[in-house]
Amino acid sequence: MNRIIYRFIFILAALFPNFTNAQNFFKEQIPRKNSFSLGFGPSFGYMDNGGQYRVGRFEVKAAASGSFYHKLNPRIDFRATLGVQQIQSGGKPTPDLLAAWTANSSAFTAKGSVYFFDIMPSFSMIPASHYFSRGQFNLYGGIGLGFLQSVTEQTKSFDPNEIPIKFNSNSLYIPARTGISFRLGPYSDISGELTYFWTFSDTIDGNTSTNSYHDQLVQGMLIYRKYLLQKSIK
Repeated sequence: MNRIIYRFIFILAALFPNFTNAQNFFKEQIPRKNSFSLGFGPSFGYMDNGGQYRVGRFEVKAAASGSFYHKLNPRIDFRATLGVQQIQSGGKPTPDLLAAWTANSSAFTAKGSVYFFDIMPSFSMIPASHYFSRGQFNLYGGIGLGFLQSVTEQTKSFDPNEIPIKFNSNSLYIPARTGISFRLGPYSDISGELTYFWTFSDTIDGNTSTNSYHDQLVQGMLIYRKYLLQKSIK
């Protein structure tokens, strides 16, 4: 009897790895067309009261985002991104500039957050029909359309005793993103990504007196991306 039990255990031990491999092989045949990412990094706003950009006198603040991706074909993903960017005015404006701001009742300072949501196609330089067949690195980029809301506190002078007023501004914007991704493992990537927002508003910072451009946002992020397992269809 003991000999029969030992033989049965031996057969199970021999078959179990094969059974496990068969399960893994089946699982990897299911295409992981959906993925998500989290990103964090520095950012700044190109605004009327943002500072003197040519000499580097402007504030760099934090930005964070989360994205959902759906693979449309080997080269194109559909991407939806939700995030927030901190903005703050800076620099040392000249007396002439301050006089113009005062005459136009423009904000001297602005500090707060910009909340944004956008959708876009993302194009990969190196196509991959399956997540398991993607290379060690890839270049990607895309242009889309989004909506943002800025929530700031603004002052009309540099008087430290002035009580800031709250100001909200909404705008559509065109996001442009480009990045390079590196494969961490079979189910995850890490990317360095640069994002530029061309907004349709010049009132995000409460100041329209300095230049003829709309307010713009720039972000540089480190992105972690995870591929999601989909349920098989029976």
